[in-house]
Amino acid sequence: MGPGPPAAGAGAPPRPLSLVARLSYAVGHFLNDLCASMWFTYLLLYLHSVRAYSSRGAGLLLLLGQVADGLCTPLVGYETDRAAGRCARCGPRKAWHLVGTTCVLLSFPFIFSPCLGCGATTPEWAALLYYGPFIVIFQFGWAATQIAHLSLIPELITNDHEKVELTALRYAFTVVANITVYGAAWLLLHLQASLHMGPTQDISDQLGVQDVPVFRNLSLLVVGIGAIFSLLFHLGTREGRRQLVEEPDEHSPLLAPTTARPLLLWKHWLRQPSFYQVGLLYMSTRLIVNLSQTYMAMYLTYSLNLPKKFIATIPLVMYLSGFFSSFLMNPVNKWIGRNMTYFVGLLVILVFAAWVALADGLGVAVYAAAVLLGTGCATILVTSLAMTADLIGPHTHSGAFVYGAMSFSDKVANGLAVMIIQSLYPCSSELCCGACVGFYHWVMSPHLAHPPAELSSWSLSPAPQVPTLSPSLPGCRDGV
Repeated sequence: MGPGPPAAGAGAPPRPLSLVARLSYAVGHFLNDLCASMWFTYLLLYLHSVRAYSSRGAGLLLLLGQVADGLCTPLVGYETDRAAGRCARCGPRKAWHLVGTTCVLLSFPFIFSPCLGCGATTPEWAALLYYGPFIVIFQFGWAATQIAHLSLIPELITNDHEKVELTALRYAFTVVANITVYGAAWLLLHLQASLHMGPTQDISDQLGVQDVPVFRNLSLLVVGIGAIFSLLFHLGTREGRRQLVEEPDEHSPLLAPTTARPLLLWKHWLRQPSFYQVGLLYMSTRLIVNLSQTYMAMYLTYSLNLPKKFIATIPLVMYLSGFFSSFLMNPVNKWIGRNMTYFVGLLVILVFAAWVALADGLGVAVYAAAVLLGTGCATILVTSLAMTADLIGPHTHSGAFVYGAMSFSDKVANGLAVMIIQSLYPCSSELCCGACVGFYHWVMSPHLAHPPAELSSWSLSPAPQVPTLSPSLPGCRDGV
């Protein structure tokens, strides 16, 4: 048998993962999820409203992080696929996961802490330069952890429905991570407010420099909890050692032996239309999810003029609804299929977008709107990840490259979108003026108002066939 994975249906079917193994895998992205929750929800708010940096400066730092992440993901994916599992207990994917986790733990607390050595007279550009290296290191580590963790899904499980179940379980812990961050943020803000009872109570309801310790302590809490769950992942998840996949060279035969299954290498993916279809779908999904998460706190603070405790409670409601809906993903996918499940999630998000666009003020209905957004985002995110795992199929030796390429387009698109929005910020000299009230109202509705892809034009089918090395033989199927 050649180095490629066995043909579908050959031999006895693999045994399903035990519950302990599934839970151990699902918590492997917990640190990343905790950090991502703070990054997308609170970075702009922290830099702009707490540290009083300009909107463009804050957007530039977020863009730097997204571009660094986007550039790292395909490179990490390629290296992960071609790395040999030289460690008896730690395969190449777990090794990259460990490297990424270490980088995240060492860099993330500095991003949400005051600039060391900076004073009141320090120019903004110098402070932004200080945060730059920490952001790049953090994003490299985040990318390495994400790609290593995602590429383990088709490695551990081959059944389509089990992939959805494992992806949903992974997303359930993503929701738990977000709930943890927002719950901790609410607790820290509540404790801070209790210390300012009296004449300064009204001042403490608005974000300002007095909230720097809140975000610093929250970042330290995030890395502490995340380190524990990363340890549980490495103790409970086993990655089998695989033979190193060699790319063909001038000494390789043009035709693979009839007894071997030819390999789907990274360059073969670039010739598949299905690769770009799923990539566009995944990028659009991440744009919806990440932009809504990034600007929800701004919308609550400036457009709805709510007290700062709502930047914790409203996202908490969003992710609680996403948590409960994630458990319905597997039966719903079995009932109506991948495409219709994704379409239903889009409809729920469009209802939210229409509500926000047409309503002048939401009042207590903001909680119901948060439920709609959380449910819709959970549905489309879980389904798009399952579609990506379907695309990879049995070709797990190049799965990390696929996830890396998908993540590259996602990160760059998110960074550019945020930078464009920040450049359109109407208030140039103040933290907020009357124009920003309508600005964030506009931001929260139009970017959700367009479906990311026409799902009716294509449908999911089994993973693409493997191309041979002969130019006269057909390649992969076009449809996904």
